[in-house]
Amino acid sequence: MVRQSRLAGFGCCWSSRCVAGGAHLWNMNPESNNLLEPLLSVPDLAEYLGVPVQTIYDWRLRGEGPRAYRFGKRIKFAVSDVRAWVDSHRDPNMPNEPGTAQERR
Repeated sequence: MVRQSRLAGFGCCWSSRCVAGGAHLWNMNPESNNLLEPLLSVPDLAEYLGVPVQTIYDWRLRGEGPRAYRFGKRIKFAVSDVRAWVDSHRDPNMPNEPGTAQERR
């Protein structure tokens, strides 16, 4: 039996607690002054990246994870910071588009 992720049905949003159905994460206009950027919790980020929660804390201790905000004892990650961090970890050996890679010998 294949276990279905609790993220199923949320479109682009990886948080099961999302009340907007995820549309706000990828379609938000950063130029708009009337919307706050969504913030992700440590469990949300861990689930999105497919890593254990402890890995997020370990990355923070080593200064390797995405930039974060602290609100009291809560740690939150801005979606734009997560995007930038993920983009900075793109494999340089992978092609941008299918069919553009040269044959490896």
